[in-house]
Amino acid sequence: MVNPMESLRSGPERVLVIDDDLELCRLVTRFMTGEGFTIDCVTSGTDGVKRALSGDYSLVMLDVMMPDMNGYDVLRRIRAESRTPVLMLTARGDTLDRVLGLEMGADDYLPKPFDPSELAARTRAILRRVRPQAAGPSACPPPAIVVGDVELDPGVRLARRSGTVVDLTTVEFELLAMLMRAAGRTVSREALVPEVLGRPFSPFDRSIDTHVCNLRRKLGPLDDGTDRIKGVRGAGYLYAVVRHA
Repeated sequence: MVNPMESLRSGPERVLVIDDDLELCRLVTRFMTGEGFTIDCVTSGTDGVKRALSGDYSLVMLDVMMPDMNGYDVLRRIRAESRTPVLMLTARGDTLDRVLGLEMGADDYLPKPFDPSELAARTRAILRRVRPQAAGPSACPPPAIVVGDVELDPGVRLARRSGTVVDLTTVEFELLAMLMRAAGRTVSREALVPEVLGRPFSPFDRSIDTHVCNLRRKLGPLDDGTDRIKGVRGAGYLYAVVRHA
């Protein structure tokens, strides 16, 4: 499994764009290069998978509509071997594209046409979640977060349930960490969205709900069959704490 942390070297972050729209590739390259990124573009899904799995990139921008292999198939093949963050580029207004991409392991999405400055902001927000925090030589690694049989290790960004590694995207890891730190208490969607997704909360953006559904599926239920992450109507989400008699 390719770890995105391994591609975070000194110097400009390398981003791979997989999109058959040559004009969009030129625009993204010009703008993102000016923002300090190194951009490589490929116009076919097959080539995109090979490049994405090379371990040379900090992030992949992936279009849904590709001529030889659609974006979902590309994402599926990337996620089978790599945790490199993926930002999906979708048609504006196509909610199904966005939800399906998130359910398959995309870290975020951006509808076309988009503002280049928002593309850069989304990219930086994702990379902040996977980039190791700067620390002095005597700094201690961040402590593990443990609730019941689930343990998160922020230092190496690993999640385990009953000792077995659970493969999470960068967004899913940050979301689970925030909920587990507040275990037993409700965390509002208004608080989760800026912290986890790195953008202002909008009542029409249901991305955080899709990420919660993904976490429920990956972690499985509690021993009594109930959800680990409970929705609190009109309030937010709560990571359940099992209290033994």
